[in-house]
Amino acid sequence: MTALVRYQAALLARSHRWLPPFLVYAAFLAIGVQAGGPLLDAYGYAAAGLLPATVWLTRICATNEPPAARSCAAAAAGPGRAQLAALLTAAGAALLLALAGAAFVALLSDPYSAGHRTAVPVGPAAGAGLLTALVCLLLGSAAGALCSWPVLGRSGWGVPTGLVAALLLLVVGASPANAALTGMITGSQRGTVLVPWLPFAAALPLAAAAAALSCALAARRG
Repeated sequence: MTALVRYQAALLARSHRWLPPFLVYAAFLAIGVQAGGPLLDAYGYAAAGLLPATVWLTRICATNEPPAARSCAAAAAGPGRAQLAALLTAAGAALLLALAGAAFVALLSDPYSAGHRTAVPVGPAAGAGLLTALVCLLLGSAAGALCSWPVLGRSGWGVPTGLVAALLLLVVGASPANAALTGMITGSQRGTVLVPWLPFAAALPLAAAAAALSCALAARRG
């Protein structure tokens, strides 16, 4: 599996298809994260932007291989394992974005609540911010896997379906991403750090199930 992930990572790096989502996410942070802004609000903002970026990266990695190369990788390691390597590569790229976003927020934001009324502990806030980003990453990975080959046969539907899925995951109240982001906003208003353990516990099996379905269909369809 390590060799497959390295192969997928090299393929992604050489294709330069990772550049647009990275640049869009960087612009999103530059526009929305203000110097001296509340720390928890900024972490929530950065995590929210990570979800559609992860959907984008997952779709890129799932469709990045030429058909001949995909057939060779599937013959050598199995189509399911090859698909899993693509999903893991996308998740790794999104994790780099999450870490960069968290560092950017930590550098620019002030460790205070909304209105700068209450001091917020930096360490717990960073932990909650990273966990919120992981929740969004996991759900973005799940949505990207379900909106790409082999789950979605028609490639033309992938982009609009992925955009709608990302929007729904952010705004629907039952979504773990929405719950985690709401916790960050509420914590900023109250001056308390709310760690999103329950949203993370809900997002993890959803991402695993989506990856399992994608890999199973890849193995069936070859």
